[in-house]
Amino acid sequence: MNRLISIATTTFISFIFFTGCSTNGTQAVTQETQAKPVVNETPEYYNFRPTLEHEYGYTHAVKIGNHIKISGAVSMDDKGTLVAPGDLEQQMKNCYSDLEKILAHYGCNFDNVYSENIFTTDMAGFIKVAGTRNSIYKKQFPTGNWIEVKGLALEGQLIEIDMEALKTIR
Repeated sequence: MNRLISIATTTFISFIFFTGCSTNGTQAVTQETQAKPVVNETPEYYNFRPTLEHEYGYTHAVKIGNHIKISGAVSMDDKGTLVAPGDLEQQMKNCYSDLEKILAHYGCNFDNVYSENIFTTDMAGFIKVAGTRNSIYKKQFPTGNWIEVKGLALEGQLIEIDMEALKTIR
């Protein structure tokens, strides 16, 4: 009998604990939670600079279902030449320009981004120009990391940005 009471008490406490965080259905629902996810689970690969990506051995982006993972964008032209050497802010703007095009390929924009990682060889310099991101993320900043590294793929490269986005149908 004591075991039965113990199980009933544990079940009741678990029920209260897991439903206690609820606001009895009065919780605000955002557009994102109302949006319907894309159903296709087949990976959709996208090569932004196909020749370079093949040469270096990576794909710039892949979408699986409604999740999009974008490899690190760098400030380079279509031939793989670094653009704006020594200018961290311009390199960052060039990265975001490419990322915007990749997001647009999937019908998304920066509002869809939920995670962003920034790798830089100059954290102090990045902190000085980080406010530039206010023109990119107008609604909400994504989660992510800012990481100072010893070096990046291209000589003179100061920054690389990767991200993940969630595509929804409205």
